[in-house]
Amino acid sequence: MEQKILEIKDNALKEIEKASDMKSLEEVKNKYLSRASELNNLKKGLKDIPAELRPKIGALTNQVSKEIEALVNEKQEEFYTIELNKKLESEKIDITLPSTYEPSGHIHPLTKTINEITEIFELLGFSLIENKYSPEVETVKYNFDLLNTPKEHPARDVQDTFYSKLGENVVLRSQTSNAQVRQMQNSRPPIKIISPGRVYRSESVSARKNNLFHQIEGLYVDKNVTFSDLKGVLNEFIRLYFGSYRPTRFRNSFFPFTEPSAEVDVQCIMCEGKGCPTCSGTGWLEILGSGMVDPNVLRAVDIDPEVYSGFAFGMGVERLTMLKYAIDDIRLFFNDDIRFLHQF
Repeated sequence: MEQKILEIKDNALKEIEKASDMKSLEEVKNKYLSRASELNNLKKGLKDIPAELRPKIGALTNQVSKEIEALVNEKQEEFYTIELNKKLESEKIDITLPSTYEPSGHIHPLTKTINEITEIFELLGFSLIENKYSPEVETVKYNFDLLNTPKEHPARDVQDTFYSKLGENVVLRSQTSNAQVRQMQNSRPPIKIISPGRVYRSESVSARKNNLFHQIEGLYVDKNVTFSDLKGVLNEFIRLYFGSYRPTRFRNSFFPFTEPSAEVDVQCIMCEGKGCPTCSGTGWLEILGSGMVDPNVLRAVDIDPEVYSGFAFGMGVERLTMLKYAIDDIRLFFNDDIRFLHQF
């Protein structure tokens, strides 16, 4: 029996050496190491040989099984290494070759400005208004009447406002101020909100004007709100938006829904106040309108102006973007010119 075991070992070693791939090696492994193999059958027959020979024969069969298994594993590792090297060679990437260009999208400069302004006012305690309070298709009531706009005001003319064919009472909103009225109708002070959105004016399109543009409206109503609070908030916004302190001035103005009203100018970004074509030689650039909420507007939404006061402001997103990035034509925002958009 000892001779038989050694013979099985020699045959196994020869066949392992001859194996040319994983499949043929697996066949050799099954032939010599499976439960049905000749070697395993010899182990089962140990009970039929003399007792004094069993330890020697048993040890020999176990030793031969381990040697065959070790050689199979060694051969498997060899085949695995060969296959791995082939795969690595076939999938090799030359990192010195130039890569292919994959174009990526960019955030539109107007979206970027809206996000930036929104973040600044959120830092100052303002909340973003819900969309349901800021519709673009609006009624005359919310676009004009509740904002204390006189019936004869030129802003109501078809030369300034887009009226719908649905009737004289439906317009494309000409300002985001409709949002502040709806918010005040549906909540009680304190109210501290901002409302970004699109507005529409019947304008002739030029480098400075478009019939569709974007505004951001702000409103703060509470007890003891003063014009000083308005100036403080807007000066801090200007500092954060332009990245450093920049001189401002508040000029008397008139808006139907605020009293007193003021337009806010910032020192010209181009000439630092010296005077240039951008600021028409004045050294100043207008950036927004503002004022204290008119008591008539508060009464129209059932807020007592004897108890509460507030301020409002509105700014054009296109104008602020043009000032910050020195863009000289508003039409560039809407032309979908990739060369322009890639600059942002």
